[in-house]
This record gives sequence, C-alpha cells and structure tokens, in this order.
Amino acid sequence: MLCTTEHDKIKTSVDTIKFRLSYYFGTTVTEKKVFGSYDRGTILPRKVDSCSDVDLMVVFDNPYEYQPQTFLNKLKAFAETYYSRSEIYQSSPTIVLELNHIMFELVPAYKQYGCYYIPDGPVKWTFTDTDGLKKTVVDSNINNGYKVKPVIRLIKHWNIQKNKRDLPSYLLEKRVADNLMYAYLSCTSYSEYVLGALNAIKYSTDYSAVDKAISIVDEALNLESHNMPYSALAKIKEAFPEI
Repeated sequence: MLCTTEHDKIKTSVDTIKFRLSYYFGTTVTEKKVFGSYDRGTILPRKVDSCSDVDLMVVFDNPYEYQPQTFLNKLKAFAETYYSRSEIYQSSPTIVLELNHIMFELVPAYKQYGCYYIPDGPVKWTFTDTDGLKKTVVDSNINNGYKVKPVIRLIKHWNIQKNKRDLPSYLLEKRVADNLMYAYLSCTSYSEYVLGALNAIKYSTDYSAVDKAISIVDEALNLESHNMPYSALAKIKEAFPEI
C-alpha cells in the first residue's frame, strides 16, 4: 500500500497535470479522469514495482472524428511544454510521462452517448468500461471485510517477484476480485483468501509457479490449524516476499 508521503506526492502531481491540461487545451478537453490501479487502490509502491504508474484519461471533444494519433501528438506536445526535463515518449496507445516519483500514462479519449473510447493503436478507437473493474474490486473488498484489496496487492507483488510478471495486472485483479466476491461465506483467515486468489489465477498463468505457492499456503493453513501462527507466517514468507 502507498505510504502517506508517496500518496500525497502523486495526488499533487495529478492535480497539477489536470490544471495544466485545462489551461493548455481549454474547452477542447472535456474531462480528466484518473483510472486504473491507482484509482482502485491496488497500486503497489514504486519501491517494489518500478513499473507502477497512474493512468489519466484525457477526454477530448472530437466532432470531426479524428484518429487517436492526432490526440497522442497533442498530448506529447503538452507534456514537452510543461515537463521538458522529464522523459516523455509514446507507448501506444498512451503518452508516457516519467516523473521522479511516479510514471503517468496519458490516454486520449472521447465520449459519445455516455461511453468512453480510447485508442486501439494509432488509427482505431475502442470502447472501454473505465469503472467496471473498479466496482467489482470495491464490492468484493467491502463484502469481505476489506480483505480483498490487500490480497490483490500481495498477489500482484508475487506476480512480479516470483512469476516474472507473466500475468497482466488488469486480468489478475479481475480474476481475484471476481473469485473472492463471496469468499466470506467460507474464508476466515487471510491465508484462505490468498489460497482463493491463487486458485483464481492458476489457469491464466504459469501453473507450476502458482501450484508451488498453493502448496506453501496449504502448509501454512495446516500450521494455523495446529495453533502455530508464527510458523505459519514464516512458511507464507517462503512464497510471498515482504513489501
């Protein structure tokens, strides 16, 4: 979980970028919308995930149906105007802005009949449901006494350290949140939640890596059942590095 200082720095940068976007583009930008893992509260600290980023959707008025590259060029020019000392580059379909404390991905979009469209490459738009996964994660987390978000962050860290980032973050979060939606009916300990999360992803990534982690968690649960919590914690650490 982000520490207070890191969270405050990111919030300040988000507010500053939004203000500068409004000043630079005026009424041609109709909305600035933060989404992704930062918005869902599942982002990892930069010290454990060098690829942590904040996704910022920049919604343009698009009456002439311009292609995505037109707006990608505009966002790159914006970033170069205000952040000339930072690393700026296009990583389709976004403009990446690397600040000292966090990386931003500026995503051009337009809105039509209440639906958001983002680039699918430089010449095509595709529909996106920016709030669908967030609602699933929030509902699953609330249903389970706020245990799901910590478990998602733990599994994301495992995916980086033990699974070579094999599973895309978005898919990982969706699988885990969906699978744990009603886990409170059968899970009592965090170890049981972690086991449920691993079972949710094992067919979407390297099965052997997940199976090894499941075996370790099973051993930890056995130790818990014998009233050996410290031994169980030590066993869990074999699979999951501390953040």
